[in-house]
Amino acid sequence: MNELYAIILGLVQGISEWLPISSKTQILFASTLLFSLPLAVAYAFGLFMEIGSVGSALVYFRRDIRSLFNDRRLVIYLLVVTAFTGLVGAPLYYLTDKVLSTSPYNIGIPMVLLGLVLIGIGFYIRYSHTRPRPVVGLEEMKLKNYIVIGIAQGLAALPGVSRSGMTVSTMLLMGVKPELAFRLSYLAYIPASLGAFFVTLLLSRPQVDMAIQVVEPTGILIAIATSALVGIVVISYLLKFAKKSRIYVIDFVLGAIALALGIIATIYAPQSPPVLS
Repeated sequence: MNELYAIILGLVQGISEWLPISSKTQILFASTLLFSLPLAVAYAFGLFMEIGSVGSALVYFRRDIRSLFNDRRLVIYLLVVTAFTGLVGAPLYYLTDKVLSTSPYNIGIPMVLLGLVLIGIGFYIRYSHTRPRPVVGLEEMKLKNYIVIGIAQGLAALPGVSRSGMTVSTMLLMGVKPELAFRLSYLAYIPASLGAFFVTLLLSRPQVDMAIQVVEPTGILIAIATSALVGIVVISYLLKFAKKSRIYVIDFVLGAIALALGIIATIYAPQSPPVLS
C-alpha cells in the first residue's frame, strides 16, 4: 500500500468536491493514473470516496444540521431536493455504469459545457438589465425552485458533471445570493452523497470491491480522512470568497476552472472501454 498515493486521492477528493470540477471525475483520473483502475471501477470508486467529503460537511455545518429541528423550511428544502436528486440521479448512475463498462465516454466534454454555462451566467448577470431580484433566504424560494435544484443535482450523476457547479449555478440564476447558494448547495450534498454512496454499494459492489482490493482498506481510510480534513478548509475558504465577491466574478472564476480542467480532461481522458471480470 502506498500511503502517498492514498493521501493524493484524499487531497483530490477534498478539494475538487467543493469546486465545479466534478470530484468523481478527478478521482477517476487519479485512481486510473495511480492504481490503473478500469474506467467503470474508477467511476464507482469516485462516488464511494464522497463519504470523506460528507464528513467535512457534517463537521462544518453541524449548527445548521442541529437547526433542522427548528427550521421547517430547511427540512422541506432538503427533502424535496434529495427526492428529485434520487429520481434523476439513480437511473442516470445505473445507465452510466453500464455505458462505462462497454463503451468509450469522454468525461471532459460535460466539464467544458458546464464551464461555458457558468461563464455565460456571469455575463448575463453582469450585463443584463433584467436581473432576478436577490433572494436572501429560503422563505423567498418556492417549491418549484427546490425541484429544479434537485433535478440539477441529480444530473451530476453523469461523469464530468459537477454537483456543486450545477446546484450553485442554478441558484445564482434564480437570484440566490452567492453565500446562501453555496451554503444550500453544500447542505443538500449531505443526503445526496449518502444516497449515492449506498446506491454505489448496491449497484456496483463488484467495482467497489475491486477498488478496495487494489487501493487496500488502510489506503481507503487514509484517503477518506485526508479528504475530510482538507474539505473543511476548502468549504471555509469558498464561503468567505462567496461572501466578499460579486456574483458574476464568482461565475467567471468557477467557469474558468471548470473550462480549463474540462479541456485537459477532453484531451487526456482515458476512453478505452474496460473489461470487467
